[in-house]
Amino acid sequence: MSASLVETVDIQAPVSVALALWSDVTRWPAFLSYVRRVDRMDGQRFAWQLKLPGAEKNFVAELTEVVPEDRIAWHTVDGVDHAGTFHRLSDTASRVTLQIEYDPKGFIEHLGALTNLDSTLANYDLGEFQKLAETAAAP
Repeated sequence: MSASLVETVDIQAPVSVALALWSDVTRWPAFLSYVRRVDRMDGQRFAWQLKLPGAEKNFVAELTEVVPEDRIAWHTVDGVDHAGTFHRLSDTASRVTLQIEYDPKGFIEHLGALTNLDSTLANYDLGEFQKLAETAAAP
């Protein structure tokens, strides 16, 4: 059984504010509840450590596109198949899209896939980033 999810959030904040927060990987554990740590390996690759209910996962993600103040795209090169984009909608809005595909291992991961708990968690975490960015942009 393969599982997949796609979640998107639109952020009402100046792109410069939202992009600065999203680009700082050291802050990701503050708004991504399952992320324990993200380390920059070099200019393009990042090592992720996740702690999910009943499982720990590690993977490496690589930037595939960087257009300053406009777009960032990434995908995994090792581990859980994960990809996403951050892109500018306007001067005051941006969108983050997350796509994950995986083969559930064990009871907890199968349950998460069957009940859409994994999608709910991803949606919650993107909402936490949205709140952080919109609060940072507030006068």
